[in-house]
Amino acid sequence: MILNSSLKFTLKSCIFVAFLLLLSSCRHNAAHASSSSSSSQSPTTTAAAARTPAPSTAYNNKSLPFFLQDLQKKYAHQPIYLQAVHEMARSLQPLFQHPIKGKQYQRAFLILTEPERIISFKVPWEDDDGVLQYNRGWRVEFSSALGPYKGGLRFHPTVDEGLLKFLGFEQVFKNALTGLPMGGGKGGSDFDPKNKSHGEIKRFCQSFMTELYRYLHPSTDVPAGDIGVGSREIGVLMGQYKRLANRHGTGVLTGKSINIGGSYERAEATGYGLVYMAKLAIQDKQHQDLKDKICIVSGSGNVAQYTCRKLVEFGAKVVTVSDSNGVLYFKDGMTLEDWKVIVQGKQVDRQRLSQLADKVVGGEYLADTSPWTLAGDLNSIDYAFPCATQNEIEEHSLRRMMENGLKGIFEGANLPIELSAQELLQQHHNSDIIYIPGKASNAGGVGVSGFEMAQNAQKMPWKHDTVDEKLKELMAGIYSQLVKSQGEIGCSLNDSANQVGFQRVVDAMEDLGWV
Repeated sequence: MILNSSLKFTLKSCIFVAFLLLLSSCRHNAAHASSSSSSSQSPTTTAAAARTPAPSTAYNNKSLPFFLQDLQKKYAHQPIYLQAVHEMARSLQPLFQHPIKGKQYQRAFLILTEPERIISFKVPWEDDDGVLQYNRGWRVEFSSALGPYKGGLRFHPTVDEGLLKFLGFEQVFKNALTGLPMGGGKGGSDFDPKNKSHGEIKRFCQSFMTELYRYLHPSTDVPAGDIGVGSREIGVLMGQYKRLANRHGTGVLTGKSINIGGSYERAEATGYGLVYMAKLAIQDKQHQDLKDKICIVSGSGNVAQYTCRKLVEFGAKVVTVSDSNGVLYFKDGMTLEDWKVIVQGKQVDRQRLSQLADKVVGGEYLADTSPWTLAGDLNSIDYAFPCATQNEIEEHSLRRMMENGLKGIFEGANLPIELSAQELLQQHHNSDIIYIPGKASNAGGVGVSGFEMAQNAQKMPWKHDTVDEKLKELMAGIYSQLVKSQGEIGCSLNDSANQVGFQRVVDAMEDLGWV
């Protein structure tokens, strides 16, 4: 009896082992088939992938410093977030190696890589056919060391927790550079506003705020707009907040219209501030101005629009704007009338650039390409203003631009340059090429959001000229911090921005007893 039981147990064990071996073989074959399929993809698919690099490709498994290895294991599924951490950690190596405070800086950085709170929720909404739809929503409250969480809301199908952690992480140090009392955060949804009716967008925004409103307060968390969230969406979100909370005149959102407590120049602030800083840097480092300089601008949203507007005002030759389908190319430079057509098409009529090609003077629409591919084909290029999205400039595109005389890159988007391309810039930081990262160069938007918070708290609006002067002072102040730190440490402006922002947050954490 015992012998029979033993034989049965052995037989069952053999069958189980055989099953495991078969399963392992199937996985191996599936992986091989997947690899073969990937390597034989069509030229069209390959070209599309080249235009929109995947975050995992951009990150390329770069190793983080030893004390962050556990972070890399835990969040291997969030490559764009790890890329932001890696880029920041590389800049902070001199602080990590400090003989006295190095360990403390490492500990503080490790603390800062984890958000203080992540709020996730379901967003139900009804489409125009009466069908109930669902999306996911998040608010990543990253750091409150310097003040209430501050950062935009993004509505886009690519939004997930990893993307928002990357954006929130960047926002912490960007806000620190402004010198205003603002912490860092980011939020949004994988809802796609494209091709949605006004009613559908309104119903989605109302449902989104129904979930989020309980976490907002002027002293806790103050969101703003971002990709897919303009003044129209902010207005609906604010309206729903008022209905739910019965609080009025409360500055729980920025980017509002003037009619409901917004600030002058909030919509223009990121683009205008970007050009103000570029103008300062070009005058300081190269003793030139922007007049007649060939400028490549990517994107056609809010940041790109007002970057173009201010560049045209300063006499620059703006030759491109873009969307995900192609580029609108102006061989002889964009005119103010061209700019008005683009703004009307994008802000009012919600059109693609391909629909505007026959309405602008001297503009040619080039489908299925990017400004950075086009920039490599131009005989000359002076300055690049990436204002579209993360990882849009690849290393090979940057090399070609440098060969064609590139004099500077000023980031309007967050982390628009791939890590390998950033390292190429780092190798040339002693050259004549100016590179200012988005933490510094696109901080004008959140700066004017801070001004809007101040106006809401004072219950007193500022005049347009006052806001513009304060924006210029803000950008000049940030630039002077970078130059001062660069002179003291002997690093690039990029590393200077990262170190100054980090040091300010760490100083606050020390005062609060958080490190």
